[in-house]
Amino acid sequence: MSSRPLVRWVRVLVRGWLMQTKYLLSSGFFLLISAVQPLVLAALAHYLFRAGGRSDALLYAAVGAGMLNVWSTTLVGSGQALTLLRTAGVLELLVAAPVPFAVVLAPMTAATASVGLFALAETVAWGWLVFGIPLPAADPWALLVALPVTVLGLGMLGMVLASVFVRFRYSNALTNLLDYPVWLLSGMLVPTELLPGWLRPVGWALPTSWGVRAIRESLLGGAPLRAAGVGLLLAAGYLGLGLFTVHVFTTLARRRASLALS
Repeated sequence: MSSRPLVRWVRVLVRGWLMQTKYLLSSGFFLLISAVQPLVLAALAHYLFRAGGRSDALLYAAVGAGMLNVWSTTLVGSGQALTLLRTAGVLELLVAAPVPFAVVLAPMTAATASVGLFALAETVAWGWLVFGIPLPAADPWALLVALPVTVLGLGMLGMVLASVFVRFRYSNALTNLLDYPVWLLSGMLVPTELLPGWLRPVGWALPTSWGVRAIRESLLGGAPLRAAGVGLLLAAGYLGLGLFTVHVFTTLARRRASLALS
């Protein structure tokens, strides 16, 4: 009997991820973000980094541009998912459902990060096909670990952000605010060594920083498993924070009867 809620929650997680992924793949807006925008950013990153003279600079830029698209997809998707639920009038029903709202929210944000991986693969493939960027794989097995860990970390960070969107109606303003600072602090295109010293610890607390590092070191060499391990710990931390923030914001919204109005 005690295992039934767990089985039900696992079923909700899997079905929620599948349904949200199907929706994102059928949305013209998200197809534009994940299919067209990566090509533009990959071309810009290529021409910016080509003059650097380093043999690994172009692949460094390609992975960074791809991760930038993964982050943008996760950020926008986390906000738009709740906006659409609120517009459809089902957000209140999901919050009041027997299944905890965090179990409903987590697969939605993880799905946006999963779709974002398509942008990463497309960016790297575009660089290889069009610009002749070599695709070495120093540790392909570590790459297979780094990719799901990156998706998990971004999904849990997206759940924290989405819980904030439950409380505040205008999520688009927040997504626009967080887009550029996070990819800058994560070292996606700009090395973190160039940032002021007091800003670097902020980037260390972001799963995007360790995700892009793990993927790059899987391709170029380094210690990708260590970076993936830190990313996994951050994912667990953001999961706990997300459970807390979802509970706090949904409780406030229920208490003030402002879930559909806030």
